[in-house]
Amino acid sequence: MKRLMILGAGIYQVPLIRQAKEMGLFTIVVSRPGDYPGFALADQVCLADTRDGEKVLEAARRERISGICTSGTDVAVRAIGYVCQKMGLHGPSYAAARCVTDKLLMKQAFAKKGVSSPRYEKVTSLREAERAADRLGYPLVVKAVDSSGSRGVVIVREKDRLGAAFSEAMAVSQKGYVLAEEYIRAEEIGVDGFVKGGRLAFLAPHEKYLFVGPQATVPAGHRFPYIPADGSAKISREIQRQMQLAVEATGLDECPVNADVLVDGERVYILEIGGRTGATCIPELISIHYGFSFYEKMIQNALGEEVSFQGSGERVPCMGRLLMSPVDGVLTKIQEEKLCALRRQGAEIVIDFPPGHRVEAMKNGTDRIGHVIARADTEEDFQKIYDRVRSCIWIGEKDLRRLDPERGEE
Repeated sequence: MKRLMILGAGIYQVPLIRQAKEMGLFTIVVSRPGDYPGFALADQVCLADTRDGEKVLEAARRERISGICTSGTDVAVRAIGYVCQKMGLHGPSYAAARCVTDKLLMKQAFAKKGVSSPRYEKVTSLREAERAADRLGYPLVVKAVDSSGSRGVVIVREKDRLGAAFSEAMAVSQKGYVLAEEYIRAEEIGVDGFVKGGRLAFLAPHEKYLFVGPQATVPAGHRFPYIPADGSAKISREIQRQMQLAVEATGLDECPVNADVLVDGERVYILEIGGRTGATCIPELISIHYGFSFYEKMIQNALGEEVSFQGSGERVPCMGRLLMSPVDGVLTKIQEEKLCALRRQGAEIVIDFPPGHRVEAMKNGTDRIGHVIARADTEEDFQKIYDRVRSCIWIGEKDLRRLDPERGEE
């Protein structure tokens, strides 16, 4: 029996673990101690920090693994590259993994290759940040270089907020520096894909939806397919070109990729690229839209097996969004009967916690209560399903719909 090591045991790794089990693999999950749902699903658990390449390599050799992978998180990518290089396994190189898990190295690689990307400066102090802001202008993006899930990424619109943003980014980073980046007003989309032999063998642009709450603005959902505003094939070709340049710049190969991309008219900017699949329901939506299991493709690739991206041929419109709370509180009620009725109508509804669990206001991609995925031709059709689900989930004395900051009191 082949043995697959999966880094991470959180909610975004659970579908990957389940897919591996369905494929008849022996699953070994690596994670720090904690209340992680993947522990109960795996055949074996190794307690270790997924950022510690030496510890992960030690466990990989001891367990004689056939492959290693993750989903939905950047922090484990460097260890994957390290193990693949040391053990001759299928996946990204260590150099590429280092590049895409340090946003400064990534931006430097982009500049050398001519990838279109916002201007930036490395800053190690508030004074340097102030000087960078004078050159780049406001609004300004301050970001930690080694985080994921939008942690330590702050849009600074006024000078008096720069100090707090710099402190927040530094607080979540293990580096002694952060980035000050030019803010570009443009449509932000997501682009996932797969690199084989140094070329993009599969590319899946998709619309991105943001959660705008009192504490943060973070990615909260996606829609397939992505259709450029003017319907132009020229934009799609430019997305493909810039993504290929980003792949070549960073050296990513034999792995899934996930990128944040800005589209401004006919101009395309690559904000950043990662050597893993996206979170926020992206692999599930790819699977529905293209007609194949994206989790299965990731696992096949990690095991060194042949991977084909031929799907059903039919492109199914679909959407997915996180369930989240704009306030801290306690999950007091879940109306399961109503949710079951929606599931029978075809919606995929996942609730991460039982009643009585404390939840936090949405600050990053991990502050979720669950998600909703549905086949839908229009955003309006999906919104009706999404609102019905939210009305079944209560935080304190109100359901999620009435807590929506855009709706106010009902």
